[in-house]
Amino acid sequence: MSEQNLKAVSSVDIDNSGIFKYVLIKVTGNETADGTEPSKNIVRGYADCQWHADIYERTQESVKGTGLDTECLGGGRIEHNPDKKYIKIYGYSQGYGKADHLESKRILLTKYKDYEIETTDEGY
Repeated sequence: MSEQNLKAVSSVDIDNSGIFKYVLIKVTGNETADGTEPSKNIVRGYADCQWHADIYERTQESVKGTGLDTECLGGGRIEHNPDKKYIKIYGYSQGYGKADHLESKRILLTKYKDYEIETTDEGY
């Protein structure tokens, strides 16, 4: 059941535009009969969340009761400009550390296939 629940979790949920904090989260299902733990990484970012922890807590609430576990892998900021089809991923989270921006880019490209997505370790 948790594997179906894992598939149901969207890989990307970010605001439609603006500059906002984001987190990279690993979502894990229950161990399967062959001893593996199915998992996937997801990206979440919302302008109405003041802290990276607020985004992570919102995500934890959204999977509550599904049998899935979450782990925050780090954070940063996203600049999303839909008019230019452009996303910039940068910065870090003081609480969770810097997310793997290249992994976040890979995930964002699954939804924003026709976007230019830039990553940088500069800026906060």
